[in-house]
Amino acid sequence: MRYYFSAKIEKQNDIYVIKLPFNVWEVCRKMDQIQAELYLDNREIKCELIPESVPEEKGNYMIHLTEDDVKGVNLDIEHKLLLHVGKTLIKVDQNSPYSPEKPIRDIDGIDIIIQSVDGTCGQACVAMLAGVTIPEVCTVMGCREWQATMGMVISGINYYGIPHNDIIVYTQGADVTLPKCAVLMEKMGRFCHYLVYYDGKYYDPNDGVMTEYDKSKLLGYLEIYVNNSDEE
Repeated sequence: MRYYFSAKIEKQNDIYVIKLPFNVWEVCRKMDQIQAELYLDNREIKCELIPESVPEEKGNYMIHLTEDDVKGVNLDIEHKLLLHVGKTLIKVDQNSPYSPEKPIRDIDGIDIIIQSVDGTCGQACVAMLAGVTIPEVCTVMGCREWQATMGMVISGINYYGIPHNDIIVYTQGADVTLPKCAVLMEKMGRFCHYLVYYDGKYYDPNDGVMTEYDKSKLLGYLEIYVNNSDEE
């Protein structure tokens, strides 16, 4: 997967770092040092993601850069960055009967599904997109309440053959224009809350269908393609 966000480059002692706006464990399910590629000012930079040193901030990582990496780069401004992390645990080939060419359904609308058990919002979002039940999605995703991460949600979407962008866009509270359909991530304490956006309406597994949403709460989104013309 690739991750799109804005951030400043900071100098800490003798190294240059970029703090990631998302929890790496939630989206990648990877630990320890992670090899990645960063696109900065139209340059591809091989880099490492290093865990932050504070023990209670598990899953929070920083990108470490060298002096050569930042040569000629303005450190006083935020940069638009594209990060590629390979070999994540997001499942693609799952012996599924579905594929992006033959998805479980063509998404031309969303029916709201309210989670009956707290902590199943991620499963509910996949269920709304696929047109199935939360218990079925829990089986497909292999997780129970409070266990769904963005990586697992994407694995569930992949199982049902629902085509989507391969970039997670982190808006970090900015007022953005959303695509026609997307899975939204909202930070809620130690966890993320997930909801579906479709054609001007927000389908929240907690609160039902809404026509308005406070985007300052939005951490980011994954675009879901709803017809062939949406795909790149």
